Parts: sequence; structure tokens; C-alpha cells
Amino acid sequence: MKKSVLLQSEFSHLIATLGHTDEVTICDAGLPIPSNVKRIDLALTHGVPSFAQTVDVFLKESQIEGVILANEFKQVSPNAHADILSRIKQEEEISGKQIRVTYLSHEDLKIKTNDSKGIVRTGECTPYANVIFQSGVIF
Repeated sequence: MKKSVLLQSEFSHLIATLGHTDEVTICDAGLPIPSNVKRIDLALTHGVPSFAQTVDVFLKESQIEGVILANEFKQVSPNAHADILSRIKQEEEISGKQIRVTYLSHEDLKIKTNDSKGIVRTGECTPYANVIFQSGVIF
């Protein structure tokens, strides 16, 4: 049995196959998922698993160099937005690497998800709780 944090096999496989600059989206329960992108649906019910829980597991398993968020996230869900920025700052401290944060309109973020290698749907019901992670390297 796998010893690391992430046990969900599809999510684990997605992370294990990431290369430098590959993108992964972690989204709330409502984000439309393009049919051409691998969907990993973790949503069980409202709030389970949460966006924050899923982000935490992802960050423990992977190295990132960039993050893309929707501009609307800052205004509509400021507490959740501050929480993700705090997690990114903590990841910078752990990895010793700077993580670039970019903002797009929500409409442009939805289009950008087409470039993701996979999209992980959570049970989160906080508006605009969506993030695109850009994979980095550990060296």
C-alpha cells in the first residue's frame, strides 16, 4: 500500500505523470469541465472534500512554479482567496522557490482549463474557488 499522503489512484497517477510546466486544475463543484480534459471527480456532497483539503494534498505531492486564479475570486470570496494565498506562501517557504501568481478573468480561466492535463473536481461550494497549478521541478 502507498505510504504517501495521496491515496486516490487517478489523482496520484496524474501527479506522477506531470512534467515541467504541465497544468492541473483543482476546482469547485460548479466549474464546467471541458470534455477533452481528464476529469477526476472527488466531490461527494457539498463541501466534501473541500477545496483547501484537496489543495493541501496536491501541494504535499507535487512541486509547483505558478498558480492561476480568477480576478473575481479576490472580490467575491476574499476569505477563501486569502487562504489559498497563505497556502502558496507556505509552499514557497517549504520549497525555497518563488511561486508566480497570475490572475485572469473567470471566463478566461475557464478557457485556460482546456490546457490542463487533468481537472480535479471537489465538493467545494465557494464561488470562484478554482486554481490552475503549473508544475515545477524539484531541482
